[in-house]
Amino acid sequence: MSCSGGKSSAPYGSWKSPITADIVSGSDKHLEAFTVDSHGHLIWLETRPAQSGRAVLVKESPKPGEPPQDITPTDFNVRTTVHEYGGAAFGVYGDVLVFSNFDDQRLYKQLLHSPDSGPVPITPDYGGPVVRYADGVFDGRFNRYIAVREDHREFDAKPTTEIVSIALNGKTTEEPKVLISGNDFYAFPRMDMKGERLAWIEWSHPNMHWDKAELWVGYISESGDIDKRVLVAGGCPTIVESPTEPLWSSKGELFFITDRNTGFWNIHKWTEDKNEVLAIHSLNAEFTRPFWVFGNRCYDIIERKEESAIIACSYRQHGKSYLGVINQAKNSFCSVDIPFTYISNILASGQILYIEGASSVLPTSLAKVILDDHMSDVVEFSIMWSSSSDIDKYISYFSLPELIEFPTDVAGQNAYAYFYPPCNPEYNGSQEEKPPLLLESHGGPTGEAYGTLSLSIQYWTSRGWAFVDVNYRGSTGYGRAYRERLFGKWGIVDINDCCSCAKYLVDEGKVDGKRLCITGCSAGGYTTLASLAFRDTFRAGASLFGIADLKSLSDSMHKFESHYIINLGGNEIALNERSPINFVDRFSCPIILFQGLEDTVVQPEQARKIYHALKEKGLPVALVEYEGESHGFRKAESIKYTIEQQMVFFARTVGHFAVAEDVTPTHIDNFDQVPVS
Repeated sequence: MSCSGGKSSAPYGSWKSPITADIVSGSDKHLEAFTVDSHGHLIWLETRPAQSGRAVLVKESPKPGEPPQDITPTDFNVRTTVHEYGGAAFGVYGDVLVFSNFDDQRLYKQLLHSPDSGPVPITPDYGGPVVRYADGVFDGRFNRYIAVREDHREFDAKPTTEIVSIALNGKTTEEPKVLISGNDFYAFPRMDMKGERLAWIEWSHPNMHWDKAELWVGYISESGDIDKRVLVAGGCPTIVESPTEPLWSSKGELFFITDRNTGFWNIHKWTEDKNEVLAIHSLNAEFTRPFWVFGNRCYDIIERKEESAIIACSYRQHGKSYLGVINQAKNSFCSVDIPFTYISNILASGQILYIEGASSVLPTSLAKVILDDHMSDVVEFSIMWSSSSDIDKYISYFSLPELIEFPTDVAGQNAYAYFYPPCNPEYNGSQEEKPPLLLESHGGPTGEAYGTLSLSIQYWTSRGWAFVDVNYRGSTGYGRAYRERLFGKWGIVDINDCCSCAKYLVDEGKVDGKRLCITGCSAGGYTTLASLAFRDTFRAGASLFGIADLKSLSDSMHKFESHYIINLGGNEIALNERSPINFVDRFSCPIILFQGLEDTVVQPEQARKIYHALKEKGLPVALVEYEGESHGFRKAESIKYTIEQQMVFFARTVGHFAVAEDVTPTHIDNFDQVPVS
């Protein structure tokens, strides 16, 4: 992409751009999951900001050229809140659809090819959303649905998690039958083709799944119970591993991904008669990603006549994703070139692959991919769904990311980031200045920036901002050793790397060292606040549902992450020493805060406490609260207002420029009283 052409000179940050906040908020449609029905038609789940973030199941039209059809009735919202983050909220088997409804968290059954058949509940009504279900699979042998259940009836803060079965006879809503229980967490219940063996993943406190987990296989009795179980992976005291994504082939082989020995998540296979685990292909690359939401599917099996399975997989190496094909019969592995540089999920349907991915010029998309007979080249690549379908009209405004590697405060340890320079075909910055920089610290903090097309980033770069998305030490995508560099050092390593990245860009002459700003969501919001409290690198910041008090968060944290904060941040003394709320005297620059009032992960009190403290100190500070928003903004109006107000806030406080749009700024406390240079 080129930003050359006839241009006008204008201050960085003041450029006019067609990528408006309305465009950004309208394009934030999100793909939650996808599958195919018994007729081979694609079904996907998308969230819609224009409908307050409602999640709707959509089906590909059986007639070519006709628009897709909504499956979900207007008074339903397909979303589960197991672990608060949800995922894998529906399943399809033959003509039967089972899904979780957001309002009551009950499971419903719906017949796909009966237009007059509405959803029917198949789990009991407990008087509210206190029992939740996710990650279900069908068991045709016993006509039931097997899923993870999170039960909040006894103690809401410490719910019980189990794997249960739900009858699909359609006559009554019976109490689900508990199949597996006793551990803190379960995921990936996967039934073999004959309904004789069930594989699953489980783990316990104080671990997160990616720290240490176990893979089990249970044998199904004639009564439908688990009468024997075998520990496949994760039980050896000398091997630290995190098995995930078990998957049965049609021939009864069990595949899964684990990071034993190498520290990288690679695909393995279980030899049942010897209870041994063998690596299918070893590579210093990540073949999956951390378990934050249910439903990760980073590989699938292409069913062919060969005796051994052919596996289509994604793997991530050096900041880029690749499509790989493993042929066991030929003992071969090859990389297949497709337009995506990030791949999240893969589904095989016969000889067709459906791949969710993105690139620097393609937004999050769902593509239909057909390979040749040798499984080495692409015959067809077509986009079936896009988060931003009309994005081509803005292509001349796109800033392409540059993967940068920069030194950290520890000799020999580098970190990574994606740098986006300003780009607008109609403007140049003046020769007397360098562009302001907005640095983003991703959430998690066990997460990753991907370097893919995001209109939220292009909103900034097309107006004359430089933008950098940092993968500080502790990020995923670079193996266990890199990920665990944050262990016990959250609030130190991440802020050091963000500051080092900004300094690197200043030293390289790419950005203005006097106009460095930082932003982040959730854990990234914490890194934002901590950077502003404990360092003097940045001149302003924006925290989106960020954390100000680590000790308070740890005390109130939901079950899934209840030990995560201590693992990352250390003991109570360390948490207090790294909490921005305890060091308000060290803040010295403007801050804007955004918070959803229904957030159960980072509760609104976090934003309110730091807001009132900074206001009392006399710093320029603003707080924007949203009714009906939780952890992550889903409504179009919230998304629009947030990005507009960030832009105006930075322009007013540190930018030294006027924004092109006519946006009414939110009130900034102390702004008129404290001069900002």
